[in-house]
Amino acid sequence: MRISELSRRSGVPVATIKYYRREGLLPEGRALNPTTVEYDEEHVQRLRLIRSLIQLGGLSVARTREVLEAVEQPLDAFETLAVVHHALPVPSAETSGKGGEDHEGAAEEAASGGAVERVEALIESMGWRISDASPHRPALAESLAALSRLGTDYTADDLIPYARLATSTADLDFAQLEGIEDQIALAERAVVLSVLFEPVVRLLRRLAQEDANHRRHDRRACGRGGAAGEVSPR
Repeated sequence: MRISELSRRSGVPVATIKYYRREGLLPEGRALNPTTVEYDEEHVQRLRLIRSLIQLGGLSVARTREVLEAVEQPLDAFETLAVVHHALPVPSAETSGKGGEDHEGAAEEAASGGAVERVEALIESMGWRISDASPHRPALAESLAALSRLGTDYTADDLIPYARLATSTADLDFAQLEGIEDQIALAERAVVLSVLFEPVVRLLRRLAQEDANHRRHDRRACGRGGAAGEVSPR
């Protein structure tokens, strides 16, 4: 296919395709003559992953190049997912809780406040196998430190029920990745699950909280002799 068709199939503008090519993110096509280049399905798939990493994942061009280079290596599914997970921006309460404090300062506060020890205790209690290089360990500690500043301290034991729910959610996520052998397709799916589907999980939790609030309100109303059907509608 020509570059115009590649643009239509991938949803990426021609100018952006040329930019990705110049930056080494997209392999060159097959030259048919000095002015015509042909592309194939691999280019379509590669562009989808690039767009997922940059537009959805928020990665820089340089970081995206590193992920693509890693994914091109002979990795298994476990290694491919690890590359993607560690490359994506890490959510942290520090983003909103401190408004602009540097990561190093937040990490020091997390360590001094015992948040790191709480995270390690949680990991040990859950029997989780977490890489020492995982960016999620310090990010969780920083989030717990941010909560502590607001006067809300969660111990490792407090977090265990939430961690169990997280384990169940992770198992559901990985069930969607089973059977995907192509590394590029697997990496793209991991980005979708980690970035696009994450707000869905958060909103499901909000909906469940709203329902739980109504159910508790109904029980209190019944306990006071009121009619459950007369409370505010859902």
